[in-house]
Amino acid sequence: MTIRNKLYKIIFETDTRAGRIFDIVLLWLIVFSVLAVIFESIPEYDKDYHFFFSRLEWLFTLIFSLEYLIRIIVSNKPKNYIGSFWGIIDLLAVLPTYLSFIFVGYHYLLIVRILRLLRVFRILKLSRFTSESLILYNAIKSSFYKIVVFFVTVIMLVVIMGTLMYVVEGATNGFNSIPQCIYWAIVTVTTVGYGDIVPLTIAGKIISSLAMIIGYAIIAVPTGIVTIELNKTERKRTSNPCPQCNESNLKHANYCAKCGNKLKTNTEYN
Repeated sequence: MTIRNKLYKIIFETDTRAGRIFDIVLLWLIVFSVLAVIFESIPEYDKDYHFFFSRLEWLFTLIFSLEYLIRIIVSNKPKNYIGSFWGIIDLLAVLPTYLSFIFVGYHYLLIVRILRLLRVFRILKLSRFTSESLILYNAIKSSFYKIVVFFVTVIMLVVIMGTLMYVVEGATNGFNSIPQCIYWAIVTVTTVGYGDIVPLTIAGKIISSLAMIIGYAIIAVPTGIVTIELNKTERKRTSNPCPQCNESNLKHANYCAKCGNKLKTNTEYN
């Protein structure tokens, strides 16, 4: 086996002990580099340890740059790797440091390295959860148009409420423009309530109260939409209807979970 093939197995595969160790070490390096960026953003730490953080950042960047180049060299199809999700993430993990020569402050974008921690799914053999995540994805996809209609309705609602507040309160009470009033409506409906703009008139307080009550109702709507689609998807997965009570059961169940009636087997369905 050539050195290139050995490196390929170590870097791209986790079946071997060496490959698993490589990925675990890489994950810890990513964790430490992300923590370094986070602590560097704290003014007190940056003031006292700026030189240390700067050297540490370059050390991690050089390590990840070397790793990225080796991945390209040992890859069977370098172009496919460069254009892949992981290839783009690996590039973004080192690019901000080099961009900091041109654009000041861009090195803080190194926090994108945290996305590389997604490799833990491959290392810990958690790919079995992919099917479960696909169920959630399909449920959200099926709910897409309903959610769009819901958000359009919410937008219309905040525009109407914002316009009403502009008419009722006016600039004298801080509601200087319709866009600012729409901002107030969004903050109120989402129950955030920053309190930077508050109604002073009785009519304004009534509208504000209605907006807050509507806000609590609105929170439950998208959750309900997605939950219904999840139930539909789950029923399709476990579609083994009972001939007596029509209750859905697991595909390989022999008896109905509700009434206990014997179910048809797969061969009987076919």
